[in-house]
Parts: sequence; structure tokens; C-alpha cells
Amino acid sequence: MDKIIVICGPTGIGKTSFAISTALQFNGEIVGADSMQIYKFLDIGTAKPDAQELASVRHHLVDFVDPKENFDAGSYVKSADVAIQEIVRSGKLPIVVGGTGLYLRALVNGLFRSHPICQTTLDQLNEELKQKGPQYLHDKLKQCDPVSAEKIHANDTFRVIRALEIFKTNGVQMSECQKEHHFGQNRYDAIKIGLFMDREILYDRINQRVDIMLKQGLLSEVEDLVKNGYSLNLKPMQSIGYKHMALYINGEVDWEEAVRLLKRDTRRYAKRQFTWFNKDKDIHWIKPGQFDGAHDLIKEFLT
Repeated sequence: MDKIIVICGPTGIGKTSFAISTALQFNGEIVGADSMQIYKFLDIGTAKPDAQELASVRHHLVDFVDPKENFDAGSYVKSADVAIQEIVRSGKLPIVVGGTGLYLRALVNGLFRSHPICQTTLDQLNEELKQKGPQYLHDKLKQCDPVSAEKIHANDTFRVIRALEIFKTNGVQMSECQKEHHFGQNRYDAIKIGLFMDREILYDRINQRVDIMLKQGLLSEVEDLVKNGYSLNLKPMQSIGYKHMALYINGEVDWEEAVRLLKRDTRRYAKRQFTWFNKDKDIHWIKPGQFDGAHDLIKEFLT
């Protein structure tokens, strides 16, 4: 198996700077593992690497998917495999960086279904979508798998249809399948480095980061996306930051409330990320300033 470095942790903790430092020291290239940084045109709210960071080290799987396209963990694994093989062939070290735990786990451990896809069922569901619309399918999902329906937006028709197909074909809720994880054997020889810090310090950093995003023009970014034909109902536009600007644009909340909700929801997201990564006993945890100790671990792993 090819060796890869995985750098993970919650939003706003400094993964990008650590990844760049690691890539420069070990002749590596970065493979993004962020479910929002993959999208074109969504720059400020996703905290993509800036021009200087992109110039210092080559980045893959950042800014390459149109927001109108469907993209999931399976799509990510296929794209990441291609990027990793390209990096390995060039004699460099793949460094996978991000906070989307499902992407990372699917890449390293594999993600598979217990039963094959039923194309007939998919065709029927797609026909229902065409005839009756996304809300009809989402209502059906609420009836058979309310947990999944709560997590999936009605306009994310790809995931709604997938959840319905799993239930109709196997009689099992997708949410129950996900509890069992359905992960297989390791696909890569990976060392995982996780970044952590005191939560109150991180939450303060998150609040400051939101203020910076707003000063950089997050609201204008969302308004420009709408002008260019990207609906506020698209899946990426329902993510943290973008949905909060949408609430303000639609007049559902005033500016102060939009900012308060954005900071609160970002902090909650960081907490969920900590919870996800803490379940992985293979992660070596370091504080953002402990680069030397982490690099010693990587040297030992590579020898």
C-alpha cells in the first residue's frame, strides 16, 4: 500500500499551515479532504487556502466541483485516489488534509454497501422526482428514515434518492447502515495526525475567523453566487456561512442575529468534528505549535 500522511482536526485550528510546513519538509503535495473547499466560487466561507499558500505547495481537490454538481464520499474517494497516484508517480508524498471525517475514513478504510444498487428502484425514484418534485421524495424519506431525512436537505436529491433506494432495496434505514459504518480494510498505509487545543481558545479563534470572513466580503460572495444563477437552495449553499447569509438576504433574520447564528453553528460544528475524530484511536494528537514532534513521528513512519 502507498504511504500517505493524514492531517485532521476541527475547523479553524490551523490544519493548512501545518500541512504546508509538512509538505515543504517532506517533499509532499496536499490533497484536500474538505467537503466544502471542493466547490468552485465558494471561497471566503470555506476558508480555502489563499494565493500564497496555493503557490507554496501544490494542492489537489480544492476548487474543482461546480456547486450544482452532486458530490459525495464515493466521488471523493475516486478523485482522491487519482490525485494520490499522480503524486506517488511524481516521487512525492501525498498529504491528505481536512476536517470532513467521512471523506477521510472512506479514503483510508473504504466505504462499501452491503447490497448492490438496484437500478430499477433508482429509475423509479428518479421518475418520481421528475413527476412530483424533491419535496415529495423527502417526505417519503421522513416516513421510512426520519433520522436521515433530518440530516439531508430536501434539495439534495442525490442523497435523498440514495437513502430511499437503500431502504426500498434492503429494508434497512441508511442511518442504521451508517451507525455500523460499513468500512472495510485499509486502502492506504496512513499515519494520522490530529490537531487539538483547548476548546475555549478554539471557539475564540472561530469567532475571530467569522469576523474576518465577514470583513472579506462573505455576504457579497453569496449575493454574487445568486446573481450567477446559483440557488440558495443548492446543497453547498445550505452549509455553514452560506445558509446564514441566505437567512439575512431573505429577510428572515437581521444582521446581528445572522452573525450570532453563524458563530454559534461554527462552534457546534467544531464540537461535532472533535467527537468524530476522538473515536479514531489511530490518531496522534498534537497542538498546532508542536510541528517538530509531529514531523519526528512522520520521519519514523516513512523509514
